[in-house]
Amino acid sequence: MKPLPVFFSLIALSTATLYPATPAQPNVIVIFTDDQGYGDLGCYGAPDIETPNIDRMATEGVRFTSFYAATFCGPSRAQMMTGCYATRVGHARNPSPNSNFGLHPNEITVAEVLKGAGYATMMIGKWHLGDAPELLPTKQGFETYFGLPFSNDMWRYHPNMPPRENEDELMRKTRERAAYTGYAGQGRYYPPNGGFPNDLPLMRNDTVVEKNPDLRQLTTRYTEAALQFIDAQRDRPFFLYLAHNMPHVPLFVSEKFAGKSKRGLYGDVVMELDWSVGQILARLKKLGLDERTLVVFTSDNGPWLGYGIDGGSAGPLRDGKGTTWEGGVRVPAIFRWPGRIPAGRRTDAVAGNIDILPTLARLAGTAAPKDRTIDGRDLWPVLSGESNRSPHEHFHYLGGSAEGAVNYHGIRDDRWKLIVTVGADGKVAGKELYDLGPDTGEKFDRLKQHPQIAQRLAVAAQAFYDELRANLRPAGKRARP
Repeated sequence: MKPLPVFFSLIALSTATLYPATPAQPNVIVIFTDDQGYGDLGCYGAPDIETPNIDRMATEGVRFTSFYAATFCGPSRAQMMTGCYATRVGHARNPSPNSNFGLHPNEITVAEVLKGAGYATMMIGKWHLGDAPELLPTKQGFETYFGLPFSNDMWRYHPNMPPRENEDELMRKTRERAAYTGYAGQGRYYPPNGGFPNDLPLMRNDTVVEKNPDLRQLTTRYTEAALQFIDAQRDRPFFLYLAHNMPHVPLFVSEKFAGKSKRGLYGDVVMELDWSVGQILARLKKLGLDERTLVVFTSDNGPWLGYGIDGGSAGPLRDGKGTTWEGGVRVPAIFRWPGRIPAGRRTDAVAGNIDILPTLARLAGTAAPKDRTIDGRDLWPVLSGESNRSPHEHFHYLGGSAEGAVNYHGIRDDRWKLIVTVGADGKVAGKELYDLGPDTGEKFDRLKQHPQIAQRLAVAAQAFYDELRANLRPAGKRARP
């Protein structure tokens, strides 16, 4: 069972006076996009996608250039929810529909931390931490939920579903689009009874309210639900987690933005996400909540390059989703809070979505859980401009893995990134070394020129690997009758 809410009340009472410079309990909105690459926003150098509202967030807040997520959707969400590397909480792979695993109910989520501090909590959008009734958002600290419990490609209209006779128009269009985009999975199909034969369930709280909803309207519907929540909770602190399904494939956009972008359908979709951000910022302004609300914008991982023109861009970074190259795990991240976060700043401080929980806990006048390891750190000194130094001495790269396994790939400090191998005996050894200052694209291996740096990082990597392997926590399991 989860610790009782009083646990958080006691923490709040004991820690509320620790940070007198921090204002009391801001509203918090975390906007989490899906598969949006580092190079897919104007303020991150996108040459062909217009994102004026998100760019305005950057001019009015702070923009991170070394902000990290996980390699895939589910693990990244596990990190944001728990403040831990996904491997630590047994959730380093994506659950499918009717999966037997998800985020463990004993994990303490950021929603539970804030709810325990008196916040109204709502989640809108893609959950992807288990679709069993006991693993849904309403069992993890969210009072209300509206969205899809997993990715929008996990349905019967996936292009790799086995061909059938007399396929309907949507299936025909799905196959035509995959062929047009240069999708790397062309010609490969799931086994006859495999893949995703299920419908896509749109849920409200714990109930499916629609099957296979019109995905062209999904971004609009999520935005409308977000505005309704803000209106309803204007007089108390609230936490809104808005996890858009877009621009994860299959891409859908409403008529408002269809054909508007020079970047094609992908650009149209991102423009609509930017519109959504603009709607939220405008509503905060209208209600007089602008200076009482922290808004965070980030993505769950890098672009899905295998989908050709329907995938995003990592800009100057190497590779994309599914890898621990920078393009796979370094993502855009903007924090905006007028009057509290100095405007127009850019920071190279290394940070990540594991830092969201401890940061929000501090701002809410409480603290991250003390009875377990939390990998994230409080970012407020960086956000407030008090410091431009990362709260992390090292950051770690972990690939997808099954529960109980540690797929450890590498380590970085402020400047250097060491790619490692891990032997059967658990010994970590340096394999490649990159100077991420001048070589953001990871083109030049410097291992031979700087063996001392590689050795220093390898020692730190070994210590973290050993600690992590000794302190893994289990995933949640679907209850079986």
